[in-house]
Amino acid sequence: MRVFVTGSTGFIGSAIVRELLAAGHSVLGLAPTDRAVATLHALGAEAHSGDITDPASLAAGATGCDGVIHAAFIHDFTAYAAAAEADRLAVTAMTDALAGSNKPVIATSVTVLLPGGRPGCETDALAPEGPLGARGASERAVLRAAETGLRTAAIRIPASVHGAGDHGFVPALITLAREKGFAACIGDGTNRWPAVHRADAARLYRLAVESAPPGAVLHAVAEEGITLRDIATTIATPLNLPVRHLDPADAAAYFGWLTPFVSLDNPVSSTITQQSLGWHPTGAGLLDDMTGSGYFA
Repeated sequence: MRVFVTGSTGFIGSAIVRELLAAGHSVLGLAPTDRAVATLHALGAEAHSGDITDPASLAAGATGCDGVIHAAFIHDFTAYAAAAEADRLAVTAMTDALAGSNKPVIATSVTVLLPGGRPGCETDALAPEGPLGARGASERAVLRAAETGLRTAAIRIPASVHGAGDHGFVPALITLAREKGFAACIGDGTNRWPAVHRADAARLYRLAVESAPPGAVLHAVAEEGITLRDIATTIATPLNLPVRHLDPADAAAYFGWLTPFVSLDNPVSSTITQQSLGWHPTGAGLLDDMTGSGYFA
C-alpha cells in the first residue's frame, strides 16, 4: 500500500513513517520545507511538497496514494480555534478528493475532548463545549466521510504520547519546573492523563490504515490514567525540586497556556481498540520513560 502521511516528519508522524516502511508499505510524506524533504528521503520515503493549509496540495497527495494517515496539526495553542479550523479543512480536502474510492483515511483526534471523571471509551462522543472543543470538528468530519464511500477512522491520541525526542506537554512541564523552581499540580493532583509510547501509537495507525472498518473510533491509549501528582513528582525528583499543590485560582499564573490541559481529569480506556484490531501496547510506561528516555538531558 502507498500511504500519504501528513505530519510525516513530526514526533508521531516520523514514527508512523518508520512503522509503515518496516511493514512493507511505501510512504509519500507531506513536506512543507526542504528540510522535511531531506528527512523523508533519509527515512526511505517519498516527499510531496505542500502544507496542511493548502487544500490543493493535500488533495493531490491523497489521490496519488492508496490511503491517507493525517497526523499533522498546527500546535499553536495561542490560536487554537484557528488551528482546529485549519485541521477540519485539511480533513475535508482529502476526504472530498477521495470520495467514492473506498480508500482508507485515518485522521487524528484527541482524548482530551472526552467527558471527564470516568474512563472514556471509543463509543463516547466528544464534548463540543469548553476551551478545547473546537478540534472535535475534525473527528466528526472524517467519520461523516465514511458515508461517501471511504473507509475512514479517527484515532484519539492522549495528552502524553511519549518517547525519546518528545517535545509535547511533559517537556513543557519540565521546562516550567526549571524556570519556576518547583514542580506543580492543581489541588490534590489526583486528576489523570492517559498516555502511550509513540511506537505503540505508530503501530495502531498502521493497523488502522490496513484494516480499520469504516467509521471506526480508536483509542491510542496504553495507560488509562496517570495522576498529575505522580507526573509532578517524577519531574521534581531528578531536578531536586519541591512539588507544590496549587489552588485552582493560581494555576494559570504557573501553567499559562497549559492550564486547560493540566486541569483535566481524562482517564481513557482502549479495550475496544485492542480487541477489534489486535493492538497490544508493549512500550515503556510514561513515568519510566521520563526517567529513561532523555527527558532531563
